[in-house]
Amino acid sequence: MVQGTTSDAGKSTVVAGLARVLVRQGIRVAPFKPQNMALNSAVTADGGEIGRAQALQALAARVAPTVDMNPVLLKPSSDTGAQVIVHGKVLADMNARAYHDYKRVAYAAVAESFARLRAAYDVVLVEGAGSPAEINLRDRDIANMGFALPHQVPVLLVADIDRGGVFAHLTGTLACLAEDEQALVRGFLINRFRGDIGLLQPGLDWLEAKTGKPVFGTLPYLHGLQLDAEDAIQVAQPAGGDGPLLKVIVPVLPRISNHTDFDALRAHPQVDLSFIGPGQQVPPADLIVLPGSKSVQADLRWLRANGWEPAIQRHLRYGGKLIGICGGLQMLGRALHDPLAREGGGSEAGLGLLDFETTLAAEKQLRQVQGRLTWGEGAVVTGYEIHLGLSDGLAMQRPALTLAGGRPDGALSADGQVLGTYVHGLFDQPEAQAALLRWAGLGQAAAVDLAALREASLERLADSLEASMDLPALWAQLEP
Repeated sequence: MVQGTTSDAGKSTVVAGLARVLVRQGIRVAPFKPQNMALNSAVTADGGEIGRAQALQALAARVAPTVDMNPVLLKPSSDTGAQVIVHGKVLADMNARAYHDYKRVAYAAVAESFARLRAAYDVVLVEGAGSPAEINLRDRDIANMGFALPHQVPVLLVADIDRGGVFAHLTGTLACLAEDEQALVRGFLINRFRGDIGLLQPGLDWLEAKTGKPVFGTLPYLHGLQLDAEDAIQVAQPAGGDGPLLKVIVPVLPRISNHTDFDALRAHPQVDLSFIGPGQQVPPADLIVLPGSKSVQADLRWLRANGWEPAIQRHLRYGGKLIGICGGLQMLGRALHDPLAREGGGSEAGLGLLDFETTLAAEKQLRQVQGRLTWGEGAVVTGYEIHLGLSDGLAMQRPALTLAGGRPDGALSADGQVLGTYVHGLFDQPEAQAALLRWAGLGQAAAVDLAALREASLERLADSLEASMDLPALWAQLEP
């Protein structure tokens, strides 16, 4: 089990890298995260919903992702509440206290999934959540030591040296654990190091002497990895190439979801992509993309409060292009209705840029999809749908995509300036990506193969782990 001293210490990346190392040796390996809290999710082949990071780890292991790899997924809908997804399906919306009480039941789902994976694979790589040193959450914990202890899973503790204070993070985390939990921690891994390893060595020697536990490795800071983020928005973007750039902006909604939709644009040498946060002025752009949202009505109110509605209207008057994906699509219509109070209830006027209305239904739509653009030479699009809303109106008679089986999706305005779709992954396929960028104003748009970049990053990550870690010593800690 890979645990971290903090959130974003690198747990997800380390699990993905170790999975690729093992599978290259012919070992059947599966990722497993008992409980994940994230708004970036993925759809499994059987129509379940799991954390995006576990889908990436399954790709690293060269296996199909299943709901057992992330049996409990929490999708925050407010500061104190979240949608609870168990074995890929929505169970209920719960506040933090109600979910804390529910953990006893959730643990049964976790244990059931873990048993199935152990029976099917040679090695199961478990990822923790947050930090095991969160004392206030130790009672009924199912994500860290509360899982590792009853299953006696050996733990690798990861710390991010780029944050500073790495030795305090490691020794402090260890000190917060009970003795039987400390015994499960078999050693440490220091992540994101840059500098002279010789200058770090005295600290490593001190850490091993202080704790009696080995440091299994020090991983270098790997710049430019193209890997799906678990939740945090990665604002850094590779430097653009020569020639004109297409300026693309995306509002950072309070409940933005599946922002991995923009990974292909972030990697594109001809695209200047910016995420615009609260309080920031909306800059001029060629293309505005409204992203997915876990709470569409609330995020639409946030857009209005932050000046986006007049900025979008001005953008369109000057010939700019606008795309709405999933929740962003729903915002483009005349109205949003939530009669079942799935996201708070009531109705909210939309931006009125496309002639349709959306009603949130009882069941979430979860499916992997493939289709073609209804324009742009019919370029192929592959992706997935995750949404509660059902949208209907005249605008839907001019769909943006045609999916397998002839099913229409989304809408394209009559003037060709506004496009909406329920399909996440719109930019992932190179041909569709190039067509969309040409539509947005990039005359000679190159095509970036996101899947190839991701695969190359996994190989590079695995190479780095093999070069930087004492893997035989780590594998010796595996339970038979």
